[in-house]
Amino acid sequence: MATVYRWRLAPDGLATRRQLRALGLRPGGQDVVAELHRPRRRGRAPLVAYLYRIDHARPVRPMTPGRAAALAAAMQARRTCPNCRTDVGYCIPRSLGMCVPCHDTPTPAPASLR
Repeated sequence: MATVYRWRLAPDGLATRRQLRALGLRPGGQDVVAELHRPRRRGRAPLVAYLYRIDHARPVRPMTPGRAAALAAAMQARRTCPNCRTDVGYCIPRSLGMCVPCHDTPTPAPASLR
């Protein structure tokens, strides 16, 4: 069981994943050293953040051309509307499944229902 600290009371030398990333580091396979608990109101469970040792963290791996190309292709797929096949310039909401103009345009009724 990891050591538990209350919000803002963790000792120096420990950081969350986001804090490590801001420093240009990654956990690098090390186990969670401690947990940080932030209390919430109305009897809800506390928010939990996992802490890692900064001195055991490793540098972030550099972006390779292959990884950059794969990331660009994935983002292109998220921006392309499956209905009108255009790059809409934003990530298409999964709740809609298509770009907003396609979703807001009413589809004509089939000839058999007219």
